Amino acid sequence: MELTYWYMFPAAVLIAATANGAGVGGATFFSPLFIVVLSLDPKVAIGTALITEVFGFSSGVVAHARARAIDWRTARTLVLAAVPAAVVGSLVAGLVDATVLKLVLGVGLTAVAIAFLRHRLAESEDLAIARGEGIVEPYTTRHIVTRDGHDFEYRVCRVRESRLFSGIGGLFVGLISTGLGEANSYVLIERCRIPSRVTVATSVVVVAATALAASVVHLVEFVNEGGDELSTIASIVVFTIPGVLIGAQLGPEVVRRLKEQTLIRGLGVLFLAVAGITIVEALA
Repeated sequence: MELTYWYMFPAAVLIAATANGAGVGGATFFSPLFIVVLSLDPKVAIGTALITEVFGFSSGVVAHARARAIDWRTARTLVLAAVPAAVVGSLVAGLVDATVLKLVLGVGLTAVAIAFLRHRLAESEDLAIARGEGIVEPYTTRHIVTRDGHDFEYRVCRVRESRLFSGIGGLFVGLISTGLGEANSYVLIERCRIPSRVTVATSVVVVAATALAASVVHLVEFVNEGGDELSTIASIVVFTIPGVLIGAQLGPEVVRRLKEQTLIRGLGVLFLAVAGITIVEALA
């Protein structure tokens, strides 16, 4: 095990804080970092990124659960769609052209980013989210009171569409390590108008469970193949895992301090950056 990757520790803290504050998988940032900066083989980079992400988002789940901002029922619904798709994606990752997938994902994320940047939260809609106005069917609503006293009541909608997007996102996680958090955010925020703070917290749970499933498949493959790959992975995660465990605790605080519209715009900028990284990585 080498100590040459010490600088991955501060990088991991920053990435985990950003990822858990936005509900976007940390592997989205780690994978290109490992490929471009560390010159790792893409397959090794994706597996290492997913392993790191599991620890970061597990820590994030604890932090968001402590803040009482997670919609557990919605999370369970999305996990049941995303996890099987991620396992399938991990198993067939070597059979699919990653360049094409990254280009498709990059274009899709660009469209999602534009939708978020153009999002306008009307005053009446803002009040409905805050007060739960216009919600008349109890079985279609969720009511969450966070630890710091914020009261969110909102309508649950487009369940089949949410499962579909979560399944597609899970498939992309298994194939190229990213896409699930972005898919969840688009459906829950842009399509269903679920408060962004609840969406981010719920997405962290879904991404954590899905990354765990995908990383187990990749880890089994690494163990079976043997060689120097395991040593390289160990030399990296010995620094990234402590970093993401710390950084993930900062995510909920970031979300708590941002206004609804600011967070949605921020997600748009972040998704646009991720789309650019994905496309550049594919073309490179």
